[in-house]
Amino acid sequence: GTEVMYVFHECQAFDTHTGNIATFKKEDCNFSYRDSIFKTAHKGRFIITQVTYKLSRTAHINTTYGAIEAELAKENITNPSIADIATIVSKIRVEKLPDPSTVGNAGSFFKNPVVTASTFEPLQKEYPTIPHYPMPNNETKLAAGWLIEQCGWKGKEYGQAGVWKNQALVLINRQNATGQEIYNLSEQIISDVANKFGIKLEREVNLL
Repeated sequence: GTEVMYVFHECQAFDTHTGNIATFKKEDCNFSYRDSIFKTAHKGRFIITQVTYKLSRTAHINTTYGAIEAELAKENITNPSIADIATIVSKIRVEKLPDPSTVGNAGSFFKNPVVTASTFEPLQKEYPTIPHYPMPNNETKLAAGWLIEQCGWKGKEYGQAGVWKNQALVLINRQNATGQEIYNLSEQIISDVANKFGIKLEREVNLL
């Protein structure tokens, strides 16, 4: 996995307050993990109409995501190409994520929490197999899906809403769920994870 901020150059956005088109350079966007100025100070104001990316001419292979490493080992690929990674990522997404044309969902509903060493170290002692990924500043990113699964939510139904059977990070509309049902489900998950692990999950989706 990676972040769009690493290849972002600039974007054009329609300003709903003035009716003008604004240009945002990378440094204007205050990018961080699953966050930007469009989700904070300018939330709801701009509609992005065009994005320009700056791509590298050389490959920078990132296989640190656990599922990618597992698939590479299964396929006995020790020196993967970009095409190998693309194929594996597509395969993982098909296996783990529901097709939105048949099962209503917004993809990953929660952010993977980033915690300090003082939070992570006791958790690792209590849960030695907890998935984790090193981050800058001696912080650690945890897998929100794993935390949710440990609370018993994977595949669980909640009225007309539910949690996807193959990936606990994805909330689904089983049939005719209301927005309130989806919200209530997310609130219950946030509460359960906080009670069990002392970590408050943040929604990745925007609520309207």
